[in-house]
Order: sequence, then C-alpha cells, then structure tokens
Amino acid sequence: MKNLNDYLNTIKFDDTKQTIINVTSNLFEQQLASFDYQSQLNGLLLGDVQSGKTGQMFGILAAAVDKEFDLFLVLTTDNTRLQQQTFKRALESFPQFCVCGESDSIRFTMNKMRIPVVIILKKNSSVLKKWRNYLLNSKFLTGRTLFLIDDEADAASLNAKVNQNEITAINQHIRDIRNTCASCIYLQVTATPQAVLLQTDDSEFKPSFVIYFEPGKSYLGGDFFFSKPEPYCIIETDDNMIQATIDPNADTYWLNRAILNFLVVAAQFKLTDYSSVCNFLIHPSVKTRDHTTVAEKIGEILNEILQGIIENEDDLKENLMIEWKNLYTTKPEIKSFEIICDRIREMLFHSEINIHILNSKSNATIDVETGYNIVIGGNILGRGVTFPNLQTVYYSRTAKTPQADTYWQHCRMFGYDRDRSLIRLFMPFSIFKLFQELNESQKALIKQISVHGIDEVHLLYANGIRPTRNTVINSQRLSQIVGGVNYFAAFPVNKTLQDLDSLLLPFEGKGFIDCPVSLITDILLRIGSEDQMSDWNSQEFINAVNMVTEKERLKTAKLFVSVGRRISKGKGTMLSENDRVEIDKYNSDIALIMYRMIDDHELGWNGSIWMPNIKLPEGFTLFKIQD
Repeated sequence: MKNLNDYLNTIKFDDTKQTIINVTSNLFEQQLASFDYQSQLNGLLLGDVQSGKTGQMFGILAAAVDKEFDLFLVLTTDNTRLQQQTFKRALESFPQFCVCGESDSIRFTMNKMRIPVVIILKKNSSVLKKWRNYLLNSKFLTGRTLFLIDDEADAASLNAKVNQNEITAINQHIRDIRNTCASCIYLQVTATPQAVLLQTDDSEFKPSFVIYFEPGKSYLGGDFFFSKPEPYCIIETDDNMIQATIDPNADTYWLNRAILNFLVVAAQFKLTDYSSVCNFLIHPSVKTRDHTTVAEKIGEILNEILQGIIENEDDLKENLMIEWKNLYTTKPEIKSFEIICDRIREMLFHSEINIHILNSKSNATIDVETGYNIVIGGNILGRGVTFPNLQTVYYSRTAKTPQADTYWQHCRMFGYDRDRSLIRLFMPFSIFKLFQELNESQKALIKQISVHGIDEVHLLYANGIRPTRNTVINSQRLSQIVGGVNYFAAFPVNKTLQDLDSLLLPFEGKGFIDCPVSLITDILLRIGSEDQMSDWNSQEFINAVNMVTEKERLKTAKLFVSVGRRISKGKGTMLSENDRVEIDKYNSDIALIMYRMIDDHELGWNGSIWMPNIKLPEGFTLFKIQD
C-alpha cells in the first residue's frame, strides 16, 4: 500500500490518519471485495460538514491506485474557487500522478495512461461535455474501470427533471461518461445525503452502500453549536434583525455588535500570533443586491468605529467593552481591553480588515485564507468552500419552507481550525431552533445508517421542513408518514397468531399502558398486509419508530389491546370513537392500538386476526421512497 502510506505521511493528525485507514479498509475489503470489473457500482461516502471529506476522498484515491486502478475523475460543484482548491490540493498530494485540470486535455492525451490519471472538473455542462468527448476520443476508457468520485454529489449531479420525464444536461453527461467505460465505481460524497437517499431503486444514482466516517476529536460540529441547552457561542438577536440587515435605512445595532465582536477576536489573533487569518461570515440572503447593501453598511460601520476610537467616544468604548467582556467569559486569558482597543485602531487605520462579497458575480480569486476578512454572500457560501479560522458568523437568512440539506450546508462554522473559546454566532432564536432541530435529525439519520445500513432509512423532520428540493425526487414514489396521524392495516396478515396472542393478551383490558419501544417493534414484525404497497408496510413503521426513538430519545411507548372487535375487512376506518379520543391524548408518544377481530366470515375475516393502528408523535414527518 505504498501510495496510501505516502499519502498518510502528509496527514498531520493521527486520528485523521486512522479514519482514512478505516474508510479505505471498509471500501476495498468489504464493499469492493467482490467487484467484477464489468459492472456499475454506486456507493456513498458520508461525512459531516467540513469534517475532512476531501482528505478521505484522496485517501481512497491513493488506496485505489495501490489496487491497480489508474483512471480517476473527481467532480466538484460548479464553483471555480472550489475546483481550483481541489485541483491544487491534488497536485500537492499526488506529484507522482498525472493530475489534470479543466484545460489539461493535452497533458491527459500525451500521458497515454503511462501513470495514473486524476482529472479534476467542476460540474458545469460545457466542461463535462468537453471532457466526455476527450475521454471518448482518447480510447483510454476501453476495457478500463473508471473510478468516479463525485464531491457534493447531491448538489448538481441528480436529475432535476425527474418529474418531467426529462434529464438535465449535467446528469446526462455523467451518465454518458459512466456508460462509456467497461465498468465504473461511482462514489458519491456529501454531508447532506437527503436527495441521494431519496433516489428510486431504478435510478442510476441510488447508492447500494454507505460508509460514514466520524470526524476527529477536535472537530466542532452540530453538537457544539446547536446543543441543548443553548451553548455559550450563540448570541441571540431580535427576529427583526433578518430584515434590518438588508434594509439600507434600518437600524444596524446587531450588525454593529457582530463587527465589534469580530474586531476583538481579530485583534486577539494578531496580538498572540495565533493565526494570520481570521474570518467573519455573513449570510444575509440569496440576492446579490442585498450583498452589496450589506457590504456598504459594513464599510460605513468600520469607518465610524475608527473615528470613534480616534476621538475616544464613550459610546463606542462602552459597546466595545460589552463584546470584550462577552469573549472574556470564555477566554479569560484574552488581552486587556486597552491593548485590544489599540490594536483594533491600528488594524483599521492600516485597512487590514477586508470586506469581500462572494457570489455568482464576484471575483473567483478572492483570498480568504490570509488576512482578516468579513465575507458576505449567498448560495456560494453554502457548499464546499472552506473558511479557515471562521470565528464569527452573522446568520440572518430565512425561508418559508426551509430545506434541510441547504440549511445544513450553510454551517460553514463547523470544522477544525477554530478557537472554540472565541467563536460567536449571531442569529435569531427562531433560526437557532431550526438548526437545533436539523442537528437532531442529522444525528438520528447517521445513527440509523450506522446501525441498519442504507436500505431501510427514513428521513425525519419537523413539520414545515423539506428534506431536499422537490425537483430531484420522484414525487409518485415518495412516501410520507406524518406524526399525529393514525395509520391502520385494512387488510392485515398475522405471521403467527400464537406469538401475537402471547405478546398482547396479557395487556388486554388495561387501557393504554407504558411499554418498552422494543415491544412495539416486536409486535410490528409479526404484522403484514395483503397489500404492502398501498395498505400497510410494517417495516416502514418499524424504521419510523426507530428514527423517532433515536431523535426524541424515547424509552417507552403507549400500547392499547382490545379483543372481540367486530370490524368489516377493508373498512375505511378502524378506531372506535372512544379509542380515537384516548389515543389523541398521547401527542408526544409512539402509540399502538391492537384489536383482535372475532372469527366472522360475514365480516370478511378467515379466522381470528390482530389488526394494528399506529400513531407517531405530532410535529414530525418521515420521508421514504417506496420500492
């Protein structure tokens, strides 16, 4: 494993090295052990936002060369900055390979596959079409296995016209490239797998396996920023901050506070030589004109701060002292207020605070890896681009129906190279609660994948949150289980009536009782249906129960058992009026009602049978693609 070992020697941290070893071992010794080099194989590499996915991708690439793979295509988002960032890192990591960027077709052709080839492209239609033609014309794909690594695979690769029976250009180009080879290993990489997991089984983009890698010990992620109770790093703003940020004439109180807070941190960094870079990220909206408005506001605020420091204004010193004291509570060793003030004055006087706009119209060469930067942007901040030493975040973006994957990708504050004692997030409490909810859903999803694999996973979100954009999901195959709604089997099948009797009869006539959640799943395992597609699918409810239990940390559920019931088979309702009233009292619980039907042929039953009704806690929706 020479190439993998050489790559591991470039990794600084031992826990990262071990994770790369674990991932490559899992992939090649388990998932690819029986690969026949004649098929198309899809897999998913799942990590956390900014947890080192590129390092894992390159570890896989190095290990694959040791396994005698020699042709690699790495796709990034349609972002020149990210493509160049990945290309530069590949050049540094693999000097012994032929690493090609988007304009390196001659280098690719002249190499003639003498040494392994790594091609780094962004997911842009014209770029992919051009390289599809290069690959076809070169004949190098003939008889070869292409190892295709698709970073942020949920972003642009999926077919966004699936419900129109059409295919998007990027999706088609990726299909063409894959199908041109003798075989292809297609490894999708993302921290937000919602859209990928909701692909149908007949999709060429549905993964057959998933590998999740845990972040290193120094990683700051969802549990740090969005824990319960509210962590120290959150500075709760007014809800009107959302509109005030982009209104040219509105009050700038919260923006002022965030800038002062950042200036204290930047001054501390410079005074202690902690780092030569310190970043401040602002998410105001998706509109480029709003970015310009915010940038102009920030320029005015910085000028006013400098003027106030020079003139020794009491109001400014008082406001700056508030931010210094706030940071002192978590970093008592911070430099004295007077020293910090002097350094801020020098930094502003020498124009060391840079204001950058990052959006579709901005210069791709903007450097946020050095200096002290205030970065304003929209969608371009949401994927892939990393911000070293991101210490301050001002988040005022909102949506009527938020998408889980989009919002979670906005967590650019996640990562390793941060001073945790000086991190601050300015956001309204309503948005903080949204992220807190998304964090719990993300953990439940990862737990389910880690324990049960990829096949039986539901996506669980609070009502009003979509897992991903509707355009990439086959709407006719999307199944939803809504909390607070009663679901029953109109055509139940009992796998073993005797076993169900043994489990249930001891609780008959006792009303709703508390029972272990495991008893609910044991019961459901023994219930089927004559029509699992449209009537009842116990496995889906078991998966839903597992997801809700994990997310809400439930220990018990409610169970109600009644025998001697007379209900016609296939009837449109199951519960009696009294039982419906009773079950609705348990809005925060998993509740299962089991009726034992009497043996009555006139009612449509061929023997006695147990009939189930389940209700999950209110406030949630579970999403699953039907087979």
